[in-house]
Amino acid sequence: MIETIYGIHPVREALTARGHRVREIWVSRSGQNRTVAEILAQARELGIKIRSHERQRLDARAGTTAHQGIVALLSPSSFVDLDDILEAAQRDDPALILVLDGIQDPQNLGGLIRSAYVCGAHGVVVPKDRAASLTAAVAKASAGALEHMDVARVTNLKRTLELFKKQGIWVVGLTMEADRYLYELDLCQPTALVIGGEAKGIRPLVRQTCDLLAAIPQQGRLDSFNAAAAGAMALYETMRQRLTVALQK
Repeated sequence: MIETIYGIHPVREALTARGHRVREIWVSRSGQNRTVAEILAQARELGIKIRSHERQRLDARAGTTAHQGIVALLSPSSFVDLDDILEAAQRDDPALILVLDGIQDPQNLGGLIRSAYVCGAHGVVVPKDRAASLTAAVAKASAGALEHMDVARVTNLKRTLELFKKQGIWVVGLTMEADRYLYELDLCQPTALVIGGEAKGIRPLVRQTCDLLAAIPQQGRLDSFNAAAAGAMALYETMRQRLTVALQK
């Protein structure tokens, strides 16, 4: 099945990171700005076919009007093997892996993939069931980060976390019910951060498998930060701690 992505940043990153996946680019006949022209020039250098269409046809292909006049048709994206993420983490110790327990909103998934990428994570792990897949909406929300970030899909999240623990990776679950704050932890050691789904958070069996649970401080009357915001803050705090230690050496 051909995958469709849309928007300036996702299409540009698809060409830059994994241009071999791009089969065609569709562009609106109604006008192009400089950035789109640069993307098309890059596509021509790679020998990728470019087609001009009326904007309505791009709307139909993208399933939205928010495509910025450019759509790319890609060979199907594939999840990587979990071993690929673990090998990357071992090459660039300490490990940082983002584990998503049932994120179903494509916007949240895309945002979390983007945060994982900019904060230096080695990969993202999602469950096979009850979770969003790698759709065009996810690619758009990730602003191109999906083309750079490895994502593994696993059948049993609990067993995956147990594997991490056997390999010396500390498993930290984020939940408001925790009795300690994330900022109290030493995140400079190999770490897997677990973020729960939008509705119910981390599932009980997954929660029990975590080495410990931590909360992000907050004020106000809302229940908690949403999943994408919590994940971004946890990833940033991990990166901040590690950069601080590195700068002190």
